[in-house]
Amino acid sequence: MTVAQQNSASSGLSTNEELQKRKVEAIARGQGNVAAVYVDRAQGSELWDVEGKRYIDFGTGIAVCNLGHSHPAVVTAVKNQLDRFSHTCVMVTPYESAVDLAERLNDLAPGDSVKKTIFVTTGAEAVENTIKIARSYTGRRGVIAFNGGFHGRTLLAMGLTGKITPYKNLFGPFPGNVYHAPFPIDYHGISVDDALSALDTLFKVEIAASDVAAIIVEPVQGEGGFYAAPNEFLQALRRLCDKHGIVLVMDEIQTGFGRTGRFFATEYADIEPDLITAAKGIAGGFPLAAVVGKADIMDAPLPGGLGGTYAGSPIGCAAALAVIEEIEQKNLVSRSVGIGARFEGRLLEMQAQFPEVMGQLRTNRGAMIAVEFVSDGRADQPDPDLVKRLVSRAHQNGLVILSCGINGNVVRFLPALTITDEEIDEGLDIFGACLAHCLTGGGH
Repeated sequence: MTVAQQNSASSGLSTNEELQKRKVEAIARGQGNVAAVYVDRAQGSELWDVEGKRYIDFGTGIAVCNLGHSHPAVVTAVKNQLDRFSHTCVMVTPYESAVDLAERLNDLAPGDSVKKTIFVTTGAEAVENTIKIARSYTGRRGVIAFNGGFHGRTLLAMGLTGKITPYKNLFGPFPGNVYHAPFPIDYHGISVDDALSALDTLFKVEIAASDVAAIIVEPVQGEGGFYAAPNEFLQALRRLCDKHGIVLVMDEIQTGFGRTGRFFATEYADIEPDLITAAKGIAGGFPLAAVVGKADIMDAPLPGGLGGTYAGSPIGCAAALAVIEEIEQKNLVSRSVGIGARFEGRLLEMQAQFPEVMGQLRTNRGAMIAVEFVSDGRADQPDPDLVKRLVSRAHQNGLVILSCGINGNVVRFLPALTITDEEIDEGLDIFGACLAHCLTGGGH
């Protein structure tokens, strides 16, 4: 037993500080934590740490607990499944819940084509399987992703990711035949025409379009800064892929399951992807991910070519079915739009008060909300130091928020779709007070 453990045992109560010291000694530094807040219990949009302090949660485990923490429907479904069995491997002796969930996802996916689904465990696995499927279907090698995109932490997924620190730094070399192109962001002077022109140049100087298996894109960039892909850009990608026989992959891992005001954010562009990844919010906090796509493309790999030991966990499938049912019964897709509107109203008031630091406010995709912090009101002068202070101060004052962006200067809000208006206001009151404190020389 370590000294910290002995101290905790003698006092009968662990503190955040004690646990953080033990964590630093026991867990590799690469798996860091944003805040030294050790959760004891969580319900809905509230957390309580080991010291009994309460927090409003605007992060939901990075867009995972879309129904909030410990939602009764999910808890009941999981308990019922656990009483029956926890694992048999869906590739050995499958179970009805996996079939039920695949049917539901096939129905929910945008477009009229016949769909099929596979299950895996993590978002990165889902992404990597889309590339396997696309290469199997097309017989081609190349993959195009976008600057600022995030697709996971496994080696191929890191290669697709368009941000170096912290995700790719020190981990190369990465798999070949992966190419990056600019993502259209008007706020930073990159138009849709610029992005499409860069793709055309890529086809001329790096890889022929006829050798590209897939283009993968997030309909709203997650870790990259919550930039929504313009509808006309996604529509142009669909036409481009159709023209050249390229598989269009929409990475909906952070945007999926009602968060953006649509069940899948791709629906805003009124296009049908070839393949879609889903994870995070799919199972209310239980590890589960999926690839959903056009049946003829999904069936390209040979039997046994796709899968994994824990793929389609019966616990995760039971949870996911409960999540879908609750979203539909409670009309939470529409609720996400109301959540975004309430955040927008409050954040616009703050932006009017602090226009020099609160740059672009991004609230056009439901409960996936962001503020980009800058100096002197200039998009080309990011202020990541302010964001670090702000995130730290918020945690100290009972609010969980997250940062993101290529420059680390974006605060993102990912509230549960079940959050109340009162909890939104309480959390934004804390956020506004923390921002004012940081801007008046209060530091941390």
